[in-house]
Amino acid sequence: MKRINHFFALAACAAALVSAGVTANPLRWAASGDPQTMDPHSQNEGLTNSVNQQVYEFLMIRDKKLKHGPGLATEVKQIDPLTWQFKLRKGVKFHDGTPFTADDVVFSFERAKHPNSQIRVYASQAGVARKIDDLTVEFKLPQVNPIFMDHVNAIQIMSKPWSEKNNCTTPLDYKNKEEKFTSLNANGTGPYRLVSRQPDIKTIWKRNDSWWKQHEGNVTSVTFNSIKNDSTRLAALISGEVDFILDPSPQDLDRLEKTPNIKVINGIEYRVVFIGMDQARDELLYSNVKGKNPFKDKRVRQAMYQAIDIEAIKTKLMRGQAFPTGGMTASPLGAFNDPAIEKRRPFDVPAATRLMSEAGYPQGFEVTMNCPNNRYINDEKICLALAAMWARINIKVKVDAQPRAIYFPRLDKLDVSLYMFGWGGAVTDAETTLTPVLRNRAANGIGDYNYGNYKNAKLDDAAAASSKEADPAKREALIKSALLAHNDEINHLPLHRQVIPWATRNNVSVVHRADNVLTYEWVTVK
Repeated sequence: MKRINHFFALAACAAALVSAGVTANPLRWAASGDPQTMDPHSQNEGLTNSVNQQVYEFLMIRDKKLKHGPGLATEVKQIDPLTWQFKLRKGVKFHDGTPFTADDVVFSFERAKHPNSQIRVYASQAGVARKIDDLTVEFKLPQVNPIFMDHVNAIQIMSKPWSEKNNCTTPLDYKNKEEKFTSLNANGTGPYRLVSRQPDIKTIWKRNDSWWKQHEGNVTSVTFNSIKNDSTRLAALISGEVDFILDPSPQDLDRLEKTPNIKVINGIEYRVVFIGMDQARDELLYSNVKGKNPFKDKRVRQAMYQAIDIEAIKTKLMRGQAFPTGGMTASPLGAFNDPAIEKRRPFDVPAATRLMSEAGYPQGFEVTMNCPNNRYINDEKICLALAAMWARINIKVKVDAQPRAIYFPRLDKLDVSLYMFGWGGAVTDAETTLTPVLRNRAANGIGDYNYGNYKNAKLDDAAAASSKEADPAKREALIKSALLAHNDEINHLPLHRQVIPWATRNNVSVVHRADNVLTYEWVTVK
């Protein structure tokens, strides 16, 4: 029945376009996961950000190489070290027909600072926005921000009148299962309009023919399906039910490359995948160890690190589609390609066993590990492989793998003892990892993603200083100091950076960016 409804929806959309004199070029695509919400300020998650960017826009646009260019703003001028001014594009309208003005920009940046927003750290670092006139906005910073443009370009612009009309002036509280109009509805200025949203089933968009910019591709409608099973998703592509899949399994790549009418597009993603540990509680929530927390002991963390056979994960699970690293930035560029920061601790089970004994756990302990099962490439399989590796040093790990819609709210509540996480996006600078992920938890979103809730004063001091250092050489030294302080304390267990293969039908042309965003306006369907 779902498949029948799917094709009826496409047929209806195509018929409407034909009647309007427009050639219908639908794009049907799928991924293992599903967007979490249509609220652009609530969740900072890859697939959610990706689809919302088709509807909502930023002040600046990133091109195919992730470089900034004019977007909703046509001009940017730095007045002084703490003041930036943006001239806004004339004649832009939201999908409901209301005009885009400076009021919408000021509103969006304030909305994005709300405690419910997972991007509040970026909105806060962008400073305070104020309206100069209808088409001019000024940002006043509390301190120098070396990557101000990247922070500004993390905030999608919403309509203030539409948000007020629909009682959604604040981001929805996703972790506590709040429902708002923005859960299923959207109103941006972007190249595609949201038509309908059925969570975990399908989402449909239609091209915005009133967009201020000329479309580069020819896609007139888009249907996304969440297909969790790898084999089912693969079969949908081969049969022609879908035109594109975002995340084919590495185990299926050889078959896909040999399949007629299918092509595989490989590309490195700016994303590092790692393991985190609760290093704050005096007793873990999910362990048989009572009265103390083994993850507070650096020797235990190091033992777990050195018990990881990273090459086995790379070759057997990832089929070579991964780059093992000892670093924590989304790209080696974030660590200035410093080999000392990127270097992994050696795989050494005997040394790991000795460390466990020295820490007072010769018989090991039991702990539950929480993982997503539809977010990262082979996420659940990696967690199961790690559990087998840690069993060699007598750490008995129960893997609890859940869909991202359940998993990420659990992380936000710090309701974990041992967990998998990944971090990346369009920005290669270390700042967007240091401040939200690695620093001590504090106000305004600092350390929001430090789900292990550890305290590392040396890291925190160096990272805080680098956030406001204008001199490039001094800033590089501070960033390296912060990253080395993290690695010395082993606050996380880094695994690898992902390679993201996409798979399409031969008649579909797409642009593969390192932030893993499928941009509809660049797609051509022949």
